[in-house]
Amino acid sequence: MNERIRVAVLDDYQHVARQMADWSPLDAVADVVVFHDHVADEAELARRLSPFDVVCVMRERTPMTASLLSALPRLKLIASTGRANASIDLEAAAAHGIAVCHTNYASTPTIEFTWAAILGLARNLANETASVRAGGWQQGVGMELSGKTLALLGLGRIGSAVARIGQAFGMNVIAWSQNLTAEAAAEHGVERVEKRDLFARADVLSIHVRLSERTLGLVGAEQLAWMKPTARLVNTSRGPIVDEAALIEALTRGALAGAAIDVYDPEPLAADHPFRRLPNVLATPHVGYVSEEMYRTFYGDTVRNVVDWIGKLNS
Repeated sequence: MNERIRVAVLDDYQHVARQMADWSPLDAVADVVVFHDHVADEAELARRLSPFDVVCVMRERTPMTASLLSALPRLKLIASTGRANASIDLEAAAAHGIAVCHTNYASTPTIEFTWAAILGLARNLANETASVRAGGWQQGVGMELSGKTLALLGLGRIGSAVARIGQAFGMNVIAWSQNLTAEAAAEHGVERVEKRDLFARADVLSIHVRLSERTLGLVGAEQLAWMKPTARLVNTSRGPIVDEAALIEALTRGALAGAAIDVYDPEPLAADHPFRRLPNVLATPHVGYVSEEMYRTFYGDTVRNVVDWIGKLNS
């Protein structure tokens, strides 16, 4: 292939894509354009991406839908970060002859961030920091974790690691998911409970299940109503697992003490969204997986994937 390949790198929010990998192996054969803003409108996005042969996406930040792919006849490769990307329509990609590749991934950043969120929520860190910056002083009373119940919705790779840290804090750890057995939970020193008990006993409920048809809206108004008004909810998994309207209503009327939310639907979060102003919400911009080490893996693997794909074209 003699014509130069055009590569688009999307949603580089932090302006770090160029720094996190050596892109020079592409210099001789490709032109790489990095976009730092997010485009949600599909027609505008199609116009932006129409000149490109390769689109590099950061996980689910920009969905690669069937309608978008049909509007990009030049596109031949989607290079996604992570081992899977639920926002890519793989059937549509295959139908259009578009290859899809992925990178390595580690759950370490999300596990660590989950505990940053739990601790920040329990000790009112966002509000206390805002008070100091505004010239004030102490604003509230925090909650100790020792002796409290950590309820895990999901006990997989991330959930089981979160459980071990909870146990180190002296918390009682319980868990439930559709496929979790008492024996599997016991292997991690965790008590498997029924779904209603998980919510009813939780002092901190942390969500660690994948988004799927079974988990869409899994935490709704009914489940939130089972929780204690002193309980706190943490979601570092995916936004649509929780019924957002029901959660906002519970937080607004004090049916929950607070929530730490890192994931939303859609993203980025709207400027006027209630999560931005509710005083009992610790809202972060989907940074649970965002670490220098993870980004170096993501972008480094992306460069290698694109180089390998171009090599196959020329072989």
